Amino acid sequence: MPNYHLYADKMSPREYIRGVRLKEMDDPVLNFQISNNFQAVRVLRGYLPGDEESNEYAVLMRWDNIYYEEPTDEATIAKKIVRLGLIQWQMRSYQNLGDMMQQAEFFIDAVSGYRCDFALFPEFFNAPLMAQYNHLSEPNAIRELAKYTDEIVNNMSELAISYNINILTGSMPEMRDNSLYNVGYLCRRDGTREKYEKLHVTPDEARVWGMQGGDVLKTFDTDCGKIGVLICYDVEFPELPRLLADEGMQILFVPFLTDTQNGYSRVRHCAQARAIENECFVAIAGCVGNLPKVHNMDIQYGQAMVFTPCDFAFPTNGVKAEATPNTEMILIADVDLDLLNELNQFGSVRNLRDRRKDIYTLTRK
Repeated sequence: MPNYHLYADKMSPREYIRGVRLKEMDDPVLNFQISNNFQAVRVLRGYLPGDEESNEYAVLMRWDNIYYEEPTDEATIAKKIVRLGLIQWQMRSYQNLGDMMQQAEFFIDAVSGYRCDFALFPEFFNAPLMAQYNHLSEPNAIRELAKYTDEIVNNMSELAISYNINILTGSMPEMRDNSLYNVGYLCRRDGTREKYEKLHVTPDEARVWGMQGGDVLKTFDTDCGKIGVLICYDVEFPELPRLLADEGMQILFVPFLTDTQNGYSRVRHCAQARAIENECFVAIAGCVGNLPKVHNMDIQYGQAMVFTPCDFAFPTNGVKAEATPNTEMILIADVDLDLLNELNQFGSVRNLRDRRKDIYTLTRK
């Protein structure tokens, strides 16, 4: 610390280091190190005898190499360039589950043909199957729909293996202990699968269907990094993605279903905010079109999109890719996970690192 002798009678070495960090004074060595993201670990006393400029003090500095990967014996390495396939699902009538799964397999085959790593289906994409129960009350009709969930998930898991793609099944109703939940599954291409749940049900879901919120909030390890899934309304609660970001989430998937443009706008703008504040990619996909003969599911509006943080390495508007609104199609986009590590360390702003944890904290119950 060559200039410390100028301040040694006024402050301790620790106070001097803090002053240099706050630009209250200059030190030709510390200035350079701190500007290159070296962190002061501890003060060393008597480091170099006879160093009068530093009063024989020195600073142990540490630099974190964000590109370092620990050696592993595993045959596969997690991918850094990940290709996302988002399915903008058109609501239409189906005679039976087989017809609907045939349409689902068409999309899975298509995105797999483009070598996508993930296929994302929308929330309640299986709602057309309720048409045959339209003579029942709305709560009873959706409970009949829930009887298909296990079979759909089993089919999706088989498709994930056969098409070598990780499938996010959107969401479906599921009965558990006589209660109705909104759930989805991550069906990995290695045959494993895990469940995610909608934590915040909308007032309409609670009032019309008697649906309840789940309690599963977690990240999922995949061969393409750590991901999170929030169903529709959940992305409008910023605490949830922040908790997932603290667990290392790199991609957030949001299957949604909205009936109007203003409903879609809530999901869209909240999802984009989550990408910025959590330094992650966010992919959203929803249903589009109309669905006759199914109560409470008459119209849908949606637009699949992939959002990024806003910095030099990303699109200036934070939109990586977007589909044509309210038209059946697939959206394919590549995301670079290494860019997130660079953003976290060297970004123009660093939303995760710069949090004032001395003032506020967010904890999970």
